[in-house]
Amino acid sequence: MSRSSFDGPFRMPYHSWTKHGCCPRCYPRCCSRIIQHEALYPPSGARADSIMLTIKCSGTPYEIGRQHGSSAQLQIQRCLAFYAGMFQKASAMDWDEVRCVAQTFETKVKRKWPHYLEEMKGVADGAGVSLLDILALNVRTEIAFGRWTDGCTSLSWQTEKHSFLAQNWDWEISQQENLIVLEIRQLDKPTIQMVTEAGMVGKIGFNSAGVGVCMNAIRTKGVDLDRLPVHLGMRMVLENSTARDALESLKQSGLLAGPVHLLISDAHESYGCEYTSTTHATLPPDSRGRVIHSNHLLMSHPGVVDTVWLSDSPFRVERMRELTDAVEDPSWTDVHSFFTDRKNAPAAICRVGDNSTLFNIIMDLKRREAVVRLGFPDAPVERLELKL
Repeated sequence: MSRSSFDGPFRMPYHSWTKHGCCPRCYPRCCSRIIQHEALYPPSGARADSIMLTIKCSGTPYEIGRQHGSSAQLQIQRCLAFYAGMFQKASAMDWDEVRCVAQTFETKVKRKWPHYLEEMKGVADGAGVSLLDILALNVRTEIAFGRWTDGCTSLSWQTEKHSFLAQNWDWEISQQENLIVLEIRQLDKPTIQMVTEAGMVGKIGFNSAGVGVCMNAIRTKGVDLDRLPVHLGMRMVLENSTARDALESLKQSGLLAGPVHLLISDAHESYGCEYTSTTHATLPPDSRGRVIHSNHLLMSHPGVVDTVWLSDSPFRVERMRELTDAVEDPSWTDVHSFFTDRKNAPAAICRVGDNSTLFNIIMDLKRREAVVRLGFPDAPVERLELKL
């Protein structure tokens, strides 16, 4: 893994509650002590020489979680504060109410996916917070019931030379400082590298078998609490050796609890998987090997009403198609250029505003490597190269 930082002004905003972004009601512990400890004694397995924290985890699920939590204490505290604020603002729920809803998932996750709950216990113990806090982060999509969701634009493109899988992840600017890179080594499973929000055990990335996943939020009514939460589903994808196996794993787990699009690829195949609480549909690659998606449903879902909550979502799909139509044999440079596009700004593929592009990731699953750009992809504050 290699990195390069970019000169220029950059302010990583903190949550407005306190100087260091912790909720004073829920987390009265002294953040300055955590910051001092992190600066003087970087946790084992974590890199402190960059903007985005990178953590290498291995062992049992609990051990993996403990390493994650202890290395990212500060980021997890801020992440909890950020989502407490989001739930209060968008859903009029205080954090105690959020935790109560999260508790309804605990028994189901323990019964169906106990290794994920063990990892979350490790994260909680390592970070010095409760299991319900960490569980709430990992099921935040389901608790929100679609009242607010993160936006993005994604692309998979299979060619003879490359298997590109890429996206811009758009969300509230103040959450950028809580993004981390996790490398996870587990017994009898592929090694994972992913960009995630601190405290969350599944997000966007790829594995040593060449399987990758990207995500587009969709907003439709309904959540099936008996199904697999979205972010645990993304983790499940990354524990498989082929994209086809990943689809089968999701199917065997009862599909996903709420509306989302997962773009799942490996070195040879790609699947655009749309899920709602009652339906699912698969978008196949087009004649040029592309799957393009944003934040609305592209397939038929009988009985489901898509709110198309971001009115620019259809534009971004068509704009990505227009950009890729102009390229015959895409290179890394070409794919990067697609995601820097600012036509229709601020509501562009490279998005600007309160809901902005926080990072871009481009993976080549044939080569099992990726480039992550923190910030706008045409003006990143940091560039990371990942390889497995």
